[in-house]
Amino acid sequence: MVFKFRRLEMWSRAAFCVALFLWLSACTSVPLTEGTSLSSQAGLSPSGGTLTKAKLRVDSAPVLAAQTARIEPTSAQIGSRGFDAKDLALVTNAIDRAICTDLSDRFRVVAQSQPADLVIHATVTDIVATNRTAAAGSIVASLGASVADLGVPIPRLPIGLGGLAIEAEAVDKDGSQRAAMLWSRGANMITTKARVSAVGDAYSLSSAFAADFSRMLIKGNDPFNRTLAIPSMQKLRASLGGNPKYDACRAFGTAPGIPGIVAARFGLPPSWTDKGAAAFRK
Repeated sequence: MVFKFRRLEMWSRAAFCVALFLWLSACTSVPLTEGTSLSSQAGLSPSGGTLTKAKLRVDSAPVLAAQTARIEPTSAQIGSRGFDAKDLALVTNAIDRAICTDLSDRFRVVAQSQPADLVIHATVTDIVATNRTAAAGSIVASLGASVADLGVPIPRLPIGLGGLAIEAEAVDKDGSQRAAMLWSRGANMITTKARVSAVGDAYSLSSAFAADFSRMLIKGNDPFNRTLAIPSMQKLRASLGGNPKYDACRAFGTAPGIPGIVAARFGLPPSWTDKGAAAFRK
């Protein structure tokens, strides 16, 4: 009996090592695509993490002195890619909502009609479409493993993974750029849940970009030189579908909350649970 247990433990460890190797080696490579929305690209320095590519600059003193922030709606410069307009709007709105929530930890976020110390604007410069057939296959395999109670995470199929590229900046009241970032990241087989939607991975990665860009403004330095931090209560509340800390963030709707978590678990398209900003514009 002990021998069988040890043998099962060895197989579990081996499976974990294989999954870790696949995670590190099999992810979509998304180039840092430069758009035309930044007021300047001067002084951008290479940065990033294990999965993320980035170039950035930040003027620490004026950014740390800022107290208010205004978020202009994210735009897209991806040309004609065949994406559904509603799906694309869902991605750009998810970026705005996540930035608004994250910045609320330090800044007072004001409405778009009000002046602010920093004005933030992001632009989607590339979306690598998720292959819906491959995503569906991954979901079936994952659910099958759960039913069988194998106890080992099943990685996604190493094909059809999507990705996202964004550029963003923060300018002061005089229009001078105080921070800027080029950012790109591809989905990977382990940590990015498969969703049957052409923008499924781009939607999932929007929160990762928002976290990196917001951290740069909150700390006034390179966000990739960081230690783990416990999410604030306001951020947890907003992520579960609660009202945001500031009324200005209501322009981007509320997060799908628990229904969204369940939908992601079963690989459903984001549009099934995320109503975007439409519900708050009626």
